[in-house]
Amino acid sequence: MNQTTDVLVVGSGFGGAIPAYHLAAGGARVTVLERGPRVTASDFDHSMRLGAFNRIVDVIQGDGVSILAGNCVGGGSVVYFAASLRAPTLAFERRGSLGRRIWPAGLTRASLDPWYDRVERALPVARTNWSDVSYAGGVFAAACKRAGHTCNPVPLAVDLPSCTNCNWMLSGCRFDAKQSMHLNYLPAAESHGAEIRPLHEVQLLAPSYIPGYRYAAAYKVLDPDDYTCTAESGIIHAKVVVLAAGAVGTPVILQRSSLFLGGVPSAVGRNFSGNGERVSVADVDEGRARSLLGLSRPDGSAYQGLPIGRPITAATYDYLDPHSPEFERFTLQQIYFPPLTNLLAQAASEPGWYGIAKREMRARWRSWLTLLAMAEDDNEGFFGQLPLTGSFTRLAPGLGTSSVSFHPTSRTRGAWGVADRALREIMEKDGLARVRPWSEQVAGIVTAHPLGSARIGDDPSTSALNANHELRGFPGVFVTDGSAVPASLTVNPSLTIAALAERASPFIVGRATESGVSVRYRASLPGE
Repeated sequence: MNQTTDVLVVGSGFGGAIPAYHLAAGGARVTVLERGPRVTASDFDHSMRLGAFNRIVDVIQGDGVSILAGNCVGGGSVVYFAASLRAPTLAFERRGSLGRRIWPAGLTRASLDPWYDRVERALPVARTNWSDVSYAGGVFAAACKRAGHTCNPVPLAVDLPSCTNCNWMLSGCRFDAKQSMHLNYLPAAESHGAEIRPLHEVQLLAPSYIPGYRYAAAYKVLDPDDYTCTAESGIIHAKVVVLAAGAVGTPVILQRSSLFLGGVPSAVGRNFSGNGERVSVADVDEGRARSLLGLSRPDGSAYQGLPIGRPITAATYDYLDPHSPEFERFTLQQIYFPPLTNLLAQAASEPGWYGIAKREMRARWRSWLTLLAMAEDDNEGFFGQLPLTGSFTRLAPGLGTSSVSFHPTSRTRGAWGVADRALREIMEKDGLARVRPWSEQVAGIVTAHPLGSARIGDDPSTSALNANHELRGFPGVFVTDGSAVPASLTVNPSLTIAALAERASPFIVGRATESGVSVRYRASLPGE
């Protein structure tokens, strides 16, 4: 049986949910295929129990990089930490190793601001204050102040009155306080007739053989109890396709489609970025936290509060100086990772992976301060041999291997070095803490913010998409997820991905209209 739809959306995170809503609200028949399961607040298990956490989160191991990715309806919005920041102007002016502007000439911070405004209203984003900052964020803020730097509460896509500060954001929010796509764009899309099909993993695109339709997508329906097994397969034909399978998924779909489509742009699967991320652990001396920072908690301890509160609450932007050389600009942000991810936290310095000193360090875990530097990397990642099916080879529930390779250039390593020195100047002042960056020996670099593997730009030789997010040479194929973001942002990318998806939606609607779809761009937001 031939299945048809006006618009096929692959993926349901920020990049997929937003255009799905706008096209459905405008009158198009919209089908969303999502490789992960459908989950609701009652399904989220706030534990690290196998079968729960790894049902909706994948750890994907590449060559020199490990990537954390959402795997459910709502995508990364279900498991992200809700930090919602606009990228600074300097991020849009980056030149990198190209020696010329990476972003499209007409796309600036100022031109994206109206789209940021829309997303902040739709989610919505809360402006936090110091009473909303966690113990860990407070320690970081106090250390910054003592070292002569500013620090600010981080805006969050969280309904603060509903938030219980349980710190289980990575496992999904049981209280629907985190503003995931479950609470806005996806239900709004469904209210306008969009169909969301979970456990549908798209494999490739090919030309459609049905008159009036341009592309056909082959997919597999996954067994809900074992994602490595296929329950059935099918093909759906569409007039317009929106790819939003993530920076690990989208380029693989396009590369696998190359033979059927007659070739895809050479920039597909190139220029992968980990958003310049570098994780460090500051092992805080409790006595010095009290004497140097004047801190204490109601229970009488000075700190010992790493796991208490929301994962991200404070950051310093002092190093985002537009006059500084590229690769010397970054954000330092307090962040929290659940205990399971600490398996990745082999320090690059002593103590080693084994031994008494390592055990003693882990015994002080509640006194750690986990910190994230988001710097400017060199977009040096690329994708190699395709997996047989899907976006990566699944080894076990929640674990897979990918052909993505990321080996930092001297420019990227230099950027991390500058951030490391700045962090030490803050946290090691007068013996407050000892800073240990995570080693690359265990898992390579670790990122939850993969970007750039099918990026927008003006130069066809270095960008897979034009400035409207349309795949070069393929009218009606759009990419609106993190793979379209052309370079690291120095901040958490979710708000920028969402703003770009809002900006792309009128272009997608226009192409759909040209393709014979009865649709208009209404410009309304969910709930309006």
